[in-house]
Amino acid sequence: MRARTAALPLLPVLLLLLQGPAAIGGDFGGDYSKLSGIIIPGYASTQLRAWSVLDCPYSPLDFNPLDLVWLDTTKLLSAVNCWIKCMWLDPHNQTDHPECKSRPDGGLSAITELDPGYITGPLSSVWKEWIKWCIEFGIEANAIIAVPYDWRLSPSMLEERDLYFHKLKLTFETALKLHGGPSIVFAHSLGNQVFRYFLEWLKLEIAPKHYIQWLDQHIHAYFAVGSPLLGSAQTVKATLSGDTYGLPISEGTARLLVNSFASTLWMLPFSKYCRADNAYSKHFSGRSRHGYHKYHCEDQEFRSNFSGFPTNIINIEIPSTHGFDAYPSVAEVAEANLSNAECGLPTQLSFSAREIADGTFFKAIEDYDPDSERVLYQLQKSYHDDPIFNPLTPWDRPPIKNIFCIYGIDMKTEVGYYFAPSGKPYPDNWIITDVIFELEGSLFSRSGDLVDGNPGAASGDETVPYHSLSSCKNWLGSQVNITRAPQSEHDGSDIQVEFNVEHHQGEDIVPNMTRSPRVKYITYYEDSESITGKRTAVWEIDKANHRNIVRSPVLMREVWLQMWHDIHSDAQSNFVTKAKRGPFRNEDCYWDYGKARCALAEYCEYRYLFGDVHLGQSCRLKNSSVDLLLHYL
Repeated sequence: MRARTAALPLLPVLLLLLQGPAAIGGDFGGDYSKLSGIIIPGYASTQLRAWSVLDCPYSPLDFNPLDLVWLDTTKLLSAVNCWIKCMWLDPHNQTDHPECKSRPDGGLSAITELDPGYITGPLSSVWKEWIKWCIEFGIEANAIIAVPYDWRLSPSMLEERDLYFHKLKLTFETALKLHGGPSIVFAHSLGNQVFRYFLEWLKLEIAPKHYIQWLDQHIHAYFAVGSPLLGSAQTVKATLSGDTYGLPISEGTARLLVNSFASTLWMLPFSKYCRADNAYSKHFSGRSRHGYHKYHCEDQEFRSNFSGFPTNIINIEIPSTHGFDAYPSVAEVAEANLSNAECGLPTQLSFSAREIADGTFFKAIEDYDPDSERVLYQLQKSYHDDPIFNPLTPWDRPPIKNIFCIYGIDMKTEVGYYFAPSGKPYPDNWIITDVIFELEGSLFSRSGDLVDGNPGAASGDETVPYHSLSSCKNWLGSQVNITRAPQSEHDGSDIQVEFNVEHHQGEDIVPNMTRSPRVKYITYYEDSESITGKRTAVWEIDKANHRNIVRSPVLMREVWLQMWHDIHSDAQSNFVTKAKRGPFRNEDCYWDYGKARCALAEYCEYRYLFGDVHLGQSCRLKNSSVDLLLHYL
């Protein structure tokens, strides 16, 4: 075992040594011990446990109360039918299967590893590395709070069945009373949609004149990581043909499960130019929801193509003859194949993000797909007619003091699909014939051919398209400072900065900066002037994968530096400096075989301790990080 020393002697000061008077309120007076961190995990990032007894025939493994369901790969492999029953929800009313029900686990353990184990643990790790950083930096156990939820449910059902948003409000208020200061919200993927819904729910829960006051008292900063602000094209693929997410199940089985979860539609792509009415406008207009227009679209929606996305999300071939049964028997499939010549040529239809979100697409294929009726029902009930607001509408900047929108870019990301009937029975009745990808500003098909469209300046994070991730740039003001720096430790020689870059609302900001093909960068877009007393920042991290970004040491380093900067009374700027980056932990030091010494010699030295098994392990920080951290003010 490698012996370890304290990597950051100063950072425990952030929560342990800076003890100040415990004052209840949003001003924590530079005392990091008053802050709490609240983590809202993403889709499929919370453990689900059985809450019933299910006897599984032909399998030695049964499901008993508190047994892991999501995720227990052993039971998934040996008792797949039982596992499906415990995961499945009624597509119409979101109730559990009659024979088995599951509920979300609680606490930090529910979000660290989904399937704990020597082999499965690292493969299913989500927030574990983040928690380890917190522990290394001396953060108390009660200062990091996980708020898991049943990620299968629609937003309204989360409140109706589990009182989730009431409990989340109490969590913020309890953290304030316990520590005396506001919380920092870390949300990943779907967790950002959950937090957005909470903010809208809160408007109707407390008096309007106290809404901003409550936010200022309880929330210091919001870190939105990998947020699908305009949805994701992969959601439609999962709805139509299934997405296994690497699990050992068929795509048809995955489709049956995904379409039983109302939360799937929460991530449908929608237009950046079309807005749905919220509860306030419906109330003051005096008109009821029924028969009322779902969306109000700007003229730009009809003048431009693709609803602000790079291309049409769906291109689908449907049979020319109506009444084709999308759920045929095997005999009917054989008969249809024999009489194919009589059916005529299929019709190809294309659908934009707007036509998916408003239900036009699912209505068009209703005669050819049995799931469309159920999807339309859930889309109408759980989203278009949601009592709080329709989440399938563009975000405005949340009224929180400090917002950091963080996402990965320049990964190969799916943005469009071509579907055709497969000739197989439901749920395998559609087949993907082609996929449109975006990569580093270009669109191309699965075969590698370039495709016309509206590519962005970069590509997405392998799951969410760039246009959706970068929508938070609209939260920036008209003058933005841009900095591009290497992700690795550096001395500042490769820093590029542009001050007061003009930004027009609705348009992307593309810095006039160079890139070295061998260097991964972070590009920071920062604005602290547009809204008095509020800061907004966007961080684009090269080659950061959507699912793994919360495990990125680069992201964790930048978050810690920014928080350190915020609490220090000697901070000279609104955002932490990017002028240099040095190692923070012993793990950041390594052996340079070319120079036969520890790399980063300014910070690291060779210091062997018993248990080190290679040279890199013996490279450690020279001193404490006190002097290092003072450079970041």
